[in-house]
Amino acid sequence: MTAASLPPPILLVLGDEELLATRAVTDATDAAVAVDPDADVRSYEAGALTVGEIAEMLSPSLFGGRRVLVLRAAQDARKDLVTALVAYAKNPDPDVYLIVVHAGGAKGKAFADGLKAAGAQVVPAVKLKGHRDRVAFVRDEIRRAGGRCTDDAAEALLAAVGNDLRELASACSQLIADTDGRIGADTVARYYKGRAEVSGFTVADAAVVGDLPAALEALRWALHIGVDPVPIADALADGIRTVARVSSAGRGSAYQLAGSLGMPAWKIERAQRQSRGWTPDGLVTAMRAAADCNAAVKGGADDRAYALERAVFAVAAARREGGR
Repeated sequence: MTAASLPPPILLVLGDEELLATRAVTDATDAAVAVDPDADVRSYEAGALTVGEIAEMLSPSLFGGRRVLVLRAAQDARKDLVTALVAYAKNPDPDVYLIVVHAGGAKGKAFADGLKAAGAQVVPAVKLKGHRDRVAFVRDEIRRAGGRCTDDAAEALLAAVGNDLRELASACSQLIADTDGRIGADTVARYYKGRAEVSGFTVADAAVVGDLPAALEALRWALHIGVDPVPIADALADGIRTVARVSSAGRGSAYQLAGSLGMPAWKIERAQRQSRGWTPDGLVTAMRAAADCNAAVKGGADDRAYALERAVFAVAAARREGGR
């Protein structure tokens, strides 16, 4: 591992776009773990920390080894903690990687400014305001996954899915998984035709939390306006599979679990919320229903809409009844 590939000792993730901030933290954490697989990764809320606690976390360890400290919501840090951390940033411990996540804006601005003045590396994570920025984001997502995307395809995906970056990232990932990676406007039209707020993800999200009326309404509307059944079935299977994997991983912060699960932290956080109310037996039943649905939809079933509707009923029942 070369010095150039080492993560910076102080990283300031600055901005209020959740996906970009989470991705920056995950990338930095992964880089630290690549240097030292035994690195101790911990995540804290800045507003809940005292100067004494942070001093203990940053002090040299008796046992050696690298540490990664993620300090979230840094704009909520108290003044004495800000003073201590800005002073530390001027002479950081080379075995500690401090990742500070700050929403930007006026609140806590002195903290962000102090870290920048002390030499912290800054990763911008601001919300994308302009349409062209979002088009570029879609194209970059496809490129990151190994595909190619035209401008008109990115425009079509934005029109179909909306401006939420998490949904756009998921949609890009699904398109890459279901195609040869060359994404044109016609590809998007086949998978995401219709209202922006209705897609396979809309159906899956409602079904996974047990909201049967919302899931059925979204499903019926999506089919009515011509959304292809295949991405709906894929989204349902992916939603259940993700909840099952996150549930089985046990407790821990999304940042800590991201590496072992191979998922972005924002997806883990959403799955942790969605997992409430599920039992292991219920998840087994739901995964079986989703697998049957995928086989029917992709295997040329006579009534693919019925297969999807039956799966939505089964998933909602599995959550409610725990698989009984």
